[in-house]
Amino acid sequence: MSRSALVGNVTAMLEDAGFVVSDRCAIRPKSFDIAARRDEDLILVKILGNIDAFNEATGHEMRRLGTYLQATPLVIGLRSRDEDLKPDVVYFRHGVPVFSPDTAYNLFIEGVPPLIYAAPGGLYVNIDGDLLADEREDREWSLGQLATELGVSRRTVSKYEDGMNASVEVAMALQELFEAPLTSPVDVLDGAEDVHETQATPDDPEADPDDEQVVTVLTRAGYRVHPTIRSPFKAVSRDEEDADEEVVLTGHSEFTKTAEKRARIMSSISHVTRTHSVYVVDRAKRESVDGTALVERDELEELHDADDLRAVIRERAEREEAT
Repeated sequence: MSRSALVGNVTAMLEDAGFVVSDRCAIRPKSFDIAARRDEDLILVKILGNIDAFNEATGHEMRRLGTYLQATPLVIGLRSRDEDLKPDVVYFRHGVPVFSPDTAYNLFIEGVPPLIYAAPGGLYVNIDGDLLADEREDREWSLGQLATELGVSRRTVSKYEDGMNASVEVAMALQELFEAPLTSPVDVLDGAEDVHETQATPDDPEADPDDEQVVTVLTRAGYRVHPTIRSPFKAVSRDEEDADEEVVLTGHSEFTKTAEKRARIMSSISHVTRTHSVYVVDRAKRESVDGTALVERDELEELHDADDLRAVIRERAEREEAT
């Protein structure tokens, strides 16, 4: 299957599941392919035939964007090396959850979350330690008795009851012993932090030298600017003086056909992520592109605070919607 067809299939599946899906980020460089929202669940999705193409720099960018946009970064892919991704198993690459389209279908369409995750050493599941302890005590088994049944140490059983996860083989043995499921699903939409060691959000990259003036003006106006290097926009800017922390996707370049295309993608992403978007240009013959406000560089210099910039962005977006 071609990557384009795979992106189309995943997009259609998410729409069937009730997600509002952005336009595809058909411009390079790009850390994610689509943004999608269902109620309060916002996901940024990278779609790959071979997940080995997902590198550390892209993983770091997606994790940063997840933090700034309050979204879950995900990779949906078909295989790793020459092996297909196993159904209902969550993998991890550079801190980002990865799974197959079948797993995505079960999660988003059927409402059945995956139970298994891959980690160094094999496949594992979450054990409900409190439930395990209750079941063991109901049978009046000691830690040692259960350890003997499982073929593990007494200390290992104690760790299971304290919350340590177990191999798939141990989980199946526990289910057979107690004739009850003792596992809990992988909470993918919370970044799967319950099974994956929490890592600090990677530091922001340095701003492109060509964007330093724009960053300076936005910072002076009261925005905290987070530069990007692999996204359709140059930065995610937060209004630090706004109680709701209004977020603005920002871009900057000459106004070319490519810039217009980028501005349209930014508008689509903004709609899904419930943010605003602004594109700074040297000269513009129009005020906006599909809801992305166009602001000339000289005009931006005259906007002295976030309220002024916010008003310009909203007025131009609303004006275009009204036409």
